[in-house]
Amino acid sequence: MEYKDKKQLLIQYLSKLMKEDVAVAFSGGVDSSLLLKMCCDQAKKTGRKVYAITLHTMLHPTSDLEIAKRVAKEAGAIHLVLHVDELNEAGIHFNPVDRCYLCKKCLFQKLKEKAAEYRVTNILEGTNADDLKVYRPGIRAVQELGILSPLAKCDFTKEEVRQLAKEYHISVANRPSTPCMATRFPYGTELSYDRLKDVESGEKWLREKGFYNVRLRVHDKIARIEVDKESMEDLLSIKEEIIQELSRYGYDYITLDLMGFRSGSMDIHVK
Repeated sequence: MEYKDKKQLLIQYLSKLMKEDVAVAFSGGVDSSLLLKMCCDQAKKTGRKVYAITLHTMLHPTSDLEIAKRVAKEAGAIHLVLHVDELNEAGIHFNPVDRCYLCKKCLFQKLKEKAAEYRVTNILEGTNADDLKVYRPGIRAVQELGILSPLAKCDFTKEEVRQLAKEYHISVANRPSTPCMATRFPYGTELSYDRLKDVESGEKWLREKGFYNVRLRVHDKIARIEVDKESMEDLLSIKEEIIQELSRYGYDYITLDLMGFRSGSMDIHVK
């Protein structure tokens, strides 16, 4: 299916959903921001309400909430925020292989309960077609709970999502993906909010140095930095600064992954 056909299919699908009030699981990333904007545009025609429900968790950068607030306002949605403590509520202290499933099940159950308070039954989330091709156990939880995934349903790839987001003038169209901080640790590793915060701070510092895709993967006392391959020379040019900064978090060894940035690189042995 060509891009223009997918776009038309998505608009038609959302226009049908917007005959009722809807809720969007809203992170402030490009996928959910596109869904939110398109729903809000349809709501202007139908007079229905769009609730952007943000699950503010300790496993995501604190800056995500401020971005979500801004983008929800830009779209014209009603923004609701739920505060969740996943380590204690989802049973993922030791980063199990099915962590994403357990976490999503916990989060979306809470989201459904909040939506029910507003008598909303249709809940949307931003899984895209590319997500279906890699290890994403959280998608099973989404499906089990009856959450709708319009972008995946209409076969939108990540690149196509960004393209359409630009057409809708969405301010986060080029924002890099920011998966939860637990993905920076090997499965079976004991997680703590202090360790997660260190990773968040380290990645934030690296992004402020001009690196777009950045992951700071932590293997006990080893910090493994992933950046795009074309950015490696720039990173090495400030290696002394990086060593000084990341050593503050107690890492004994600070390395550059020569394979470069890879989404889901901790999943390579997962079957």
